[in-house]
Amino acid sequence: MKLLRPLLVVFGGLTLITGLAYPLLTTGAAQALFPFQANGSLIERDGKIVGSRLIGQNFSGPQYFWGRPSATGTMPYNAGGSGGTNLGPTNPAQLDAVKANVERIRAAHPGQSGPVPVDLVTASASGLDPEISAAAAFYQLERVAAARKMEPAALRKLVESRVIGETFGLLGEPRVNVLELNLALDQAAKA
Repeated sequence: MKLLRPLLVVFGGLTLITGLAYPLLTTGAAQALFPFQANGSLIERDGKIVGSRLIGQNFSGPQYFWGRPSATGTMPYNAGGSGGTNLGPTNPAQLDAVKANVERIRAAHPGQSGPVPVDLVTASASGLDPEISAAAAFYQLERVAAARKMEPAALRKLVESRVIGETFGLLGEPRVNVLELNLALDQAAKA
């Protein structure tokens, strides 16, 4: 009994600190300093939430830019099923998936003769990647322009205006958020 009381006091104190005070403090700090990010980086259009800047969306129509393939199973871009395929680059199932994706991309872009950008045929580690490389966006330009009956030069300018540079000017490569690009495309079509 002599040892039990200090153990219960320490247990109760640590429970209050780590289970209540710390989560409240970090949540409050996040809401005060970074409210957009703390609330999921949600994107609204006309008062409705249309998605998150951080989670890819399933765009499959020819009039939209396509993102990376999702690895979340039967329901693409399901945040509850986040996770890569865990297949190595020499795994036959991975090779078959990449080959099928290359064939799908080539069939949708018959005018393209160069290599297919790797991010259009492979899933990211989370399976939810919301961005594609600028090269992947430009690869799809002719298909989207034809489907929307737009001038390719005008569409190129729209894509260029949405390109995000390297992080800190040196990490990664220029990229485009697919949801934001497609929303801008829809907005331009309305105007």
